[in-house]
Amino acid sequence: MDVSELRRVAVTVATEAAELVRRVREEAVTEVDTKSSETDVVTAGDRAAERLIRARLAELRPDDAVLGEEEGGATATAAGLCWVVDPIDGTVNYLYGYPWYAVSVALWLDGEPFAGAVVEPVSGRVWSAARGHGAELDGHPLRVSAARRLDLALVGTGFSYSAQRRNRQARVVDGLLGRVRDLRRAGSAALDLCGVAAGWLDAYYEHGLSPWDWAAGALVAREAGAVVRLPTADPADGLGEATVAAAPGIADELLVTLREIGIADV
Repeated sequence: MDVSELRRVAVTVATEAAELVRRVREEAVTEVDTKSSETDVVTAGDRAAERLIRARLAELRPDDAVLGEEEGGATATAAGLCWVVDPIDGTVNYLYGYPWYAVSVALWLDGEPFAGAVVEPVSGRVWSAARGHGAELDGHPLRVSAARRLDLALVGTGFSYSAQRRNRQARVVDGLLGRVRDLRRAGSAALDLCGVAAGWLDAYYEHGLSPWDWAAGALVAREAGAVVRLPTADPADGLGEATVAAAPGIADELLVTLREIGIADV
């Protein structure tokens, strides 16, 4: 396989969907449904973007499977090639007009990210990566921060749509906040992972993400040099369903700290 070509496909499709998301937002946010809870929303923009992505992938990669947040599909962990798609990561931000949301398109090979892109509709920034070929932001190579002290690290996180789980996540925040420089919660896992890749964050963690949330962003972070731990890892390792990305200089300390404060129990 030509990994560079697969990366280009991811960028092309995500960029086209991002333009659609930006163009239809004013009308799309008037058509809102809910999913797992009243705070877990889906807009007409989410659905339109996923339909476009699926149509374009059918043209460009007709033999590949697709898994999308809104329409389901293949199993991401299955053998072979599968596109894992989040038409809008950060839908609540999209609903409110907060400009931190993105389209995420990733190709997985045998259950592992292989190539992908994360595109921001508002800024137009394009994040991309391919396994073994590095990560880029608008064509410029990315590298994680040189952080070496957890107490001086800026750490991103996110919260569940479930009020019950949020309460448990708050206990993790309480245990971590005094051990780091500060915490950030912006509302898009894909972009937070890209932020680690760019050194805008020294680390990121979140419990209970779905595959499409981190499908492309985790690859961008890893290819930029981050230590990445995904929910598919051994659940007996004390981290449960946590997704973690961190600069190498603080990764071990962060993972130990998250275990100590009970992230696996979230």
